[in-house]
Amino acid sequence: MSMTLKAARINAGLRQSDVSKSMHIAVSTLIKWEKGVTYPTAIQLMHLCRLYECKLDDIFIPETLTLK
Repeated sequence: MSMTLKAARINAGLRQSDVSKSMHIAVSTLIKWEKGVTYPTAIQLMHLCRLYECKLDDIFIPETLTLK
């Protein structure tokens, strides 16, 4: 079952400020990722998975980013 980036962060017990500091990004960038306004790069997504202690398959990826 997939979850959103926000759900994965909350499940990991992290605040947006914790993630943004660890990834060296602005909180506003993380908010945009969580709302689906913009998306992290593949490398950033892998870093998020390490922080959230989940697999890439556990995170919901919108259809607009998947191959058809």
